[in-house]
Amino acid sequence: MQGRRDRKNRGNIIRKYLLTSIFLLFITTGVNAQIEQPRRVLEIGIAGGLNLNKMDFQPTIRQKLLNGANGGVSLRYTSEKYFSMICAAQLEVNFAQRGWEEDFDDGTGNSYSRTLNYIEIPLLAHLSWGKEERGFQFFINGGPQFGFCIGDSEEYKGSWKPEERPTSIRPVYGKEIYNTFDYGIVGGLGVELKTKAGNFFVEGRYYYGLSDIFNNSKTDDFGRSANQTISVRLGYSIRIL
Repeated sequence: MQGRRDRKNRGNIIRKYLLTSIFLLFITTGVNAQIEQPRRVLEIGIAGGLNLNKMDFQPTIRQKLLNGANGGVSLRYTSEKYFSMICAAQLEVNFAQRGWEEDFDDGTGNSYSRTLNYIEIPLLAHLSWGKEERGFQFFINGGPQFGFCIGDSEEYKGSWKPEERPTSIRPVYGKEIYNTFDYGIVGGLGVELKTKAGNFFVEGRYYYGLSDIFNNSKTDDFGRSANQTISVRLGYSIRIL
């Protein structure tokens, strides 16, 4: 019963957020007749950085943040300026390492970690304030994100054995990824420097997964197993139109 309620709540969150995201993307497309300052700017960019990952497990597993890499390409279309806000839509294709590291908290050096490799596709509303040609802009990104797990790896360190661990978390060791399709919510804040040679930016992001990597039916081991990631990214873009 609790699992069904949790899934229903997540479903409501998904619907509300997707509707909000669609609205934000809609206002960046230039179809609003009240906008007085249209823009037609297309930029292509690259970015990369560090992911700090954990998983939202039910039952809970004590964890440390697992470090991973991220990097990819982006395409941003700026459609208008509304008062001081510059509105754009941004599409990205990224490689990202997610996963988790279990915290044994026993002082022995024992550890277990699992790295999940994803191709991810964020669909973002990009809203910025500041200089359009030369100078600094502050920006926020937000929208849905979809991903596909293309591989994973486990790392065991120390002399421990899975059967020695608490009963509630033993099934995670060696457990096959059930759901390779991932979706969730991503949002970020950043600063971009516009120069003659191109645009340089730094951004922090948070990703909240709404899907589970393991099956979550009443008879399964985990009721929830979703990605959560903090990212720090550096990037560069140039105008092509």
